[in-house]
Parts: sequence; structure tokens; C-alpha cells
Amino acid sequence: MRLLSLAAVIAIGFASLPAVAQDNCTNRGQLDTQYCDEDNDLVADTPKDVSKHKDPATLIFAYSAVEAPQVYQKAFQPLMDALAQCTNRKVTYFPASSPTALIEAMRSGRLHIADFGTGSVGFGVNLAGAVPIVAFADAKGIAGYKVAAIVRADSPYKTLADLKGKKVAHTSPSSNSGNLAPRVFFPEHGLIPDTDYKPIMSGGHDKSVLGVARGDYDMAPVASDVMDRIFDRGDVKRSDMRIIYESKVFPTSQFARSHDLKPELAETIRSCFLNFKFTEDMSKQLNNADRFIPITYKETWAPIREIAEKTGTPYNKAAYEAQVKREAEALAKKAAEAAAQPAAQPATQQKP
Repeated sequence: MRLLSLAAVIAIGFASLPAVAQDNCTNRGQLDTQYCDEDNDLVADTPKDVSKHKDPATLIFAYSAVEAPQVYQKAFQPLMDALAQCTNRKVTYFPASSPTALIEAMRSGRLHIADFGTGSVGFGVNLAGAVPIVAFADAKGIAGYKVAAIVRADSPYKTLADLKGKKVAHTSPSSNSGNLAPRVFFPEHGLIPDTDYKPIMSGGHDKSVLGVARGDYDMAPVASDVMDRIFDRGDVKRSDMRIIYESKVFPTSQFARSHDLKPELAETIRSCFLNFKFTEDMSKQLNNADRFIPITYKETWAPIREIAEKTGTPYNKAAYEAQVKREAEALAKKAAEAAAQPAAQPATQQKP
């Protein structure tokens, strides 16, 4: 039950943090009460009180927990080294176990630079004071992904409507591509989540892809960029899978900085990202993205916010706490299932 305890600690820690409103705040929008948005750009303003500006000697850096986190820690080492040299500070990697762990860490001041994953950016902005600054891109523009509904190549399913009453895996409650967007897009193609099937939370895009490949699930909506990386690594053969639906393109990963960094440091970090030269290996790991471009949450994340609103999951504290509860329940279920499995018997040692 250790996993459940971790989720519970995150939820309790979030709830126990003080909600201290900035004095004389004239506009807050959807931001939590400890933040202010007087310039109406939908992200938290830098605190007016200069004494609250942070200038840490060590910057804590994190990439969203998607799949194979150890692979990405290695892949991002050149970027962290460049940030360290550019800012003249140490940069340490924070191995996140979930999007909620990232949000709690930045809200409590223990994380300075983070990618939250597309579907969790709104929670990072509204509840943790995150300020998105750059996104991955290539020569064609901002890097993006599609929602891809995948089935086994040898399955009989040709359209989404064929999956009524079947086993369909979603990834996690906060995932845009793995849960929220399918709830908006699938109905117009004859498949209504929670009516035509009950979504099974797999716990991640990699788990969904592998689950479909093994036959655990009949279909799963996943982020196309994550799916492609899984294929490219050879974890699953591309020829063994088939895509029966693809959505329009959504912006992919972004990096955000905490709102209360000293303004000079915040601008330096932004410049460091924009001037960074991708290594060949890093570009390969990130679906051939080869640069960062500047973004704003208000404009770039508008379609993601629209999905959230239409699915009744606005990026507010109540929705976040409900998400934490769902994730804790899912972890508890998985822990119970694991505990119910018979223990593996040790191999009998052969006598010489």
C-alpha cells in the first residue's frame, strides 16, 4: 500500500498549504487565492513584494512522468548542463512519479522549471503558479501530437463504433490525449465513453500501448508522439498495431518556470532555453524536435483549456483534488491486485 500512501501524502500536503492571497489583487481569474493576475495573461504575476522573489543557488528541473523516466533524465542532461552554465547555478533533476507530484512540488517552492505534460499544464498554472515559457519545435513550427486510437493489427475493429462494449484503456484522469480529448471527440464517431464502454485507467501511455499489444485491451487512445517513441525503441512493433482514428494536432510538451523567481533570473532562464542547441540524441528522443520557441499559456494552450471545459474538468482546486482522489483509488486497486497475486516460488537449487 506504499503507492497509495504516497498519493495520499500529495493530496494532504496540497490541501494543507496556506492559501495566502496577494494584497490588493484586482484580478485572479481561475488562479488559486495565493496568486494574482492583474495583467490578465491567465498566469500568476511575479509577487509585488520584492522580498518574495526567489534567487536559488540550485535550480530544480523536471520532465513530466510519461514513460521510461530514466531515459529522459539522460536525454535532458545536455539541456540541464547548458542551463547550469547559462545561469551560473547548479541544476538538479527531480524524478517525478506523477503529474500531481510535480504540481505539489512547484506549489510548495521545491521545483523551479518543469514540463507538466499537456493535460496537466492548466493545473500547474492555476494551482502551482507555473508560467509556461517555451515549447518544443522544429523547422515547421511548434511540435505537436495527435490523439491516436490504436488496436492490434490482427483485430477486427475498423471504426471507433466497433468498440462498443469492449475493453478500452484510457491513461489517467488528467491526461489530455489519453482521457479528456477522447471524451470530446469519440462521441461524434459513434463511441461514447462511460456509456458505450467503461474506461480502464492503465496508468500511462506506454502501459496502454503495451496493453493493447498484449491483448489486455481492445483499444486505447494515446498521444501519437509517445506511441512513435515506443515503436522506435522497438518495445512494440509498428506493424503489430493499427490506428483507427486520429485527431487534429495538439501542442506537445512545454517548459514552465515558477512565478516567483527573481525577474532577472526568469528572463535569463527563458533566454537559455531559446538559445539552446539540441544534441542529435536529444532530438531523436523528442520526436525530432530541434529547438525551443516562445509560447504563452493564454494563446498556445487555448484548445487544451477548451477540451477541459467541455469535459467538465476545469483547472480548479476542486477538480484537482478529485483527480488526486481518483489516482489514489487507482493506485490502491493496483496495489490490491498485486498483493492478491501468488508469490513467485524460488527455483529449487540443484545439488551438485
